[in-house]
This record gives sequence, structure tokens and C-alpha cells, in this order.
Amino acid sequence: MDYPQFRAAAVQAAPIFLDTAATVAKANSLIKEAGDNGATLVVFPEVFVPGYPYWNWTMTPGAGSPWFEKLFRASIDIPGPEVAQLCAAARAAKTYVVIGVNERDPYSMGTLYNSLLFISAEGELIGVHRKLVPTWAEKLTWAGGDGSSLRVYDTPIGRLGGLACGENTNTLARFALLAQGENIHTANYISLPTAPEDYDMVEAIKVRAAAHSFEGKVFTVVACSAITPEIVDAVAHDEVSRKMLERKNSAFSGIFGPDGRLIGDGLIDKEGIVYADIDLNKCIQPKQMHDIIGHYNRFDVFQLHVDKTQQHAIHMNHGTGQVQESITEQQNRYNSDNPQATAANTAK
Repeated sequence: MDYPQFRAAAVQAAPIFLDTAATVAKANSLIKEAGDNGATLVVFPEVFVPGYPYWNWTMTPGAGSPWFEKLFRASIDIPGPEVAQLCAAARAAKTYVVIGVNERDPYSMGTLYNSLLFISAEGELIGVHRKLVPTWAEKLTWAGGDGSSLRVYDTPIGRLGGLACGENTNTLARFALLAQGENIHTANYISLPTAPEDYDMVEAIKVRAAAHSFEGKVFTVVACSAITPEIVDAVAHDEVSRKMLERKNSAFSGIFGPDGRLIGDGLIDKEGIVYADIDLNKCIQPKQMHDIIGHYNRFDVFQLHVDKTQQHAIHMNHGTGQVQESITEQQNRYNSDNPQATAANTAK
């Protein structure tokens, strides 16, 4: 049996900061560019649409609060018109797309999630993963997701899974994806010049990606955002914060093979697209040595239990049933309310 072979693209780019329409347009342009260059999988950074809340690191919670409202207003609904545009771009380019977005909670005004969209080459939204635990200062912006989105998608290019930024440090979250048969992992990051001075973001990303690839014998596509002078000008309120935000060696994108080694070159700080050819057949032989979801484990000794129940603010077990809707139910409702968007998204 032969397994899929294809070209993957890791996009390292900056959003048009807090400009949702312009950022989606930039994403669509990059999807087309990657597709024209033969990519079948295009991976974008964490919360690419419409940007990362750097003010959490440079301002007090009080001073940063107006920025939170700006971000909330610029964030997107899932499903929604921005998702439909991204799906249409994926379909036109015939590529799978994984992209980070700021997602508004469908019921709670003021609640945001750090979410990854998984889009098929047919232009269908196949899944949404909400970051389980916002990292450090990010807790001022995002709520945590739940285990319902900790899943792998069985696609014609392979079993695809992904985690956002610091989640790639969570051994159990990574194992949960590997145990579902993941063989292509997306690791979606933001440029983080705000880390402590002795923290090397580039090396930290490389270590996590190499570890996941080597441990699971999988391919890892790392896509990290870039930070531009425009972003610095927007959120640097003094010289100290400006110096911090301009720190180099804060972003890395690249693609790692099942031996844990980087395939080709990576990108540091600057914007661009990294390409690599992925051959899933190369995952077979390394597993003879270490298959941690198979023969190289002791499930009588170690057991991981994952609660995949979707969490809701309220459960109504009588009358109209549960208040919350699944992603599929929300998509169906959006399609019925927006027939023009549905027609554009499904046209061949």
C-alpha cells in the first residue's frame, strides 16, 4: 500500500493588524500563491485573523482593555462571511488550509477563543480547534476550549491534526492527537518578542516541532506570524515596549520530517513561504523502532483519558433541548440564512 505524497507550505506572514477584511484578503492571496506553487496543504500562523493581542504584554490590564474591545469587534464568527471567503480560496487553489483566527463566542458577547480552522481542498470547513489553555498574558484575552476539538481529520492527504503555539508543549495534548493516528501535524505560532530575554523563541519552536515529529514519527508543519513596524507602532506605548517588540529571533517557520530533522530551510523573522515535499511512506520504517501509539508502549501501565464532551454554559434537557449548537448545526443555519454565500462556496 502506498501512502500520500504532496507539497506542504508554511506561511510566515503578518496580518494587516486588526483589519479583518484586509487580512482575509492577504490570506486568500497567499493561499493562491502557495497553490500556484504546487502546495496541497497551506498552514498559517496562530490567530492570523485579525492579529495577536501584543498589548497584553506591553500594557497594564486596564490600559489594554480598550484594545480588547477593538480585537473583539474585529474578530470573526464561525461560520461567517470571512470563513466562507477562506473556504472559497482553498477550493479555488485546491488546497487544504489550516489558519488561526480570533473567534467570537456565538452566545457570550465579550468572550473570544484562539481557534484553528481546518478547511478541505473542496472548500468545506471540516473542523475548528479552540486553544485549550491560553498562555500566560493571553488569559486576559481568550477563554479556554474543550476536548471536543482535540481531534484528527482523516483526509486524502493523510490524518491531519494541529495545536496552537504553547499547546505544542503539552505532552498529553500531543499524544492525544498521535493516538488518533495523526501523521501530519500543524504547529501554529505567533512571533513572540515579548518572552523573557533569555528565552529564544526560534529555538523553542524548533525543539517542540522536532520532538513531536521524532516521538510520533510524523511530519510537522510550523507556521509562525511575523511582526511588522506597523504592529509595533500600534501597540508600543513607550520606548521600553518598542524595544521589546522589535527584538529579533522571535519567529520561525519550517517543516520537519519523521526523523525530527528540518526539511530544507526555515524562515526566521521575515515574511515568506516555506515549501517541502511530504511523503507519508517515510513514516513507516521509523515506527519499527519507536511506535508510541502501538508496540512501543505499555497501555496496561499507562492510560490517557480524554473528555471529548463539548462544554456548554447551560444544559436544557427538556423542551427545546440543548441551547448550544454544534459546528455543523451552526454551519447549516448560516447556509440557510445566507444562500448567496452558500452558492459561492459550493460552486465548482
